[in-house]
Amino acid sequence: MGLRHLATGNWTVDPAHSEVGFTARHVMVSKVRGTFREFTARVEIAAPFEDSTVTAEVNLASVDTRNTDRDTHLRSGDFFDTEVFPAMTFRSREVSDTSMTGDLTIKDITRPITFDLEFIGTSEDPWGGFRAGVEASAEINRKDWGLTWNVAVESGGVLVSERIQIHLDVELIQPTG
Repeated sequence: MGLRHLATGNWTVDPAHSEVGFTARHVMVSKVRGTFREFTARVEIAAPFEDSTVTAEVNLASVDTRNTDRDTHLRSGDFFDTEVFPAMTFRSREVSDTSMTGDLTIKDITRPITFDLEFIGTSEDPWGGFRAGVEASAEINRKDWGLTWNVAVESGGVLVSERIQIHLDVELIQPTG
């Protein structure tokens, strides 16, 4: 079973049961993981399925890496510059059971991105609604979106990797009625 088997119509993301996360290498030897706590998304399953769309918006100031100083730095002009560019957006161009290609915009720079999709399953919930689980992942080069700040480290390499893993764990809700 895949996305194409979901009922047509609008599905929203349940933020209490979903996560927008990322992973970057730190000094080339460890990983820093972070999430964005505030985001919205909408999935429209269409007939035919190939006309389905996904749109999402992430509040960049909601970044959380479990380190206040690092989060403040990520919000600054060195990275997201959230005072000027408060949101990251995604708009799909093509959706299939196994991938989703669209336009990712960060700091007014829009570039194509393809997410690998894994459909987890569906379930009725106790309130009469219907839910579906989807995981998505992609890798980007942050420099492609103007996120270029870095520091060389004495042992070679850099403080923050250019390659960033994006991972989404999403619970979709199809409203009843």
